[in-house]
Amino acid sequence: MTDTISVGQSAPDFTLKDQFGQETSLAELRAEKSVLLVFYPFAFSGICTGELCSVRDDLTRFQNERVQTVAISCDPMFTLKAWADHEGYDFPLLSDFWPHGQIAQRYGVFNEDAGMAIRGTFLIATDGTVQWSLVNGPGEARDLASFEAALT
Repeated sequence: MTDTISVGQSAPDFTLKDQFGQETSLAELRAEKSVLLVFYPFAFSGICTGELCSVRDDLTRFQNERVQTVAISCDPMFTLKAWADHEGYDFPLLSDFWPHGQIAQRYGVFNEDAGMAIRGTFLIATDGTVQWSLVNGPGEARDLASFEAALT
């Protein structure tokens, strides 16, 4: 794993496909509002499902006129589509599948040995700088309440 990007640094730009196959770029997302990037290991896994269901269940807190939330994993687009349909996620799930984990690597949250992103969360301002971050290790769930201060 490389060093995680820090608060105050420029966030690496990217373009990834969402669960519908549409290309989504960080530059486009942050053109009008801040972006909360939520990296997670795997679709359909217990902790990841619990975290993203918590976001879904309180979506106006995480996605509103000030912030857009996107979740990113190394899963293929079709897996993300099936998971989003199954769980009712109404926010973008982005596929960092190929080149495998390239964006997670650029943010310093890719576990090379396991071939997955770890739980990295980054709030990106409209000017492209990292305003806030939180990184949790494998098997360690995020405290979603900690997002509240960053999002207000």
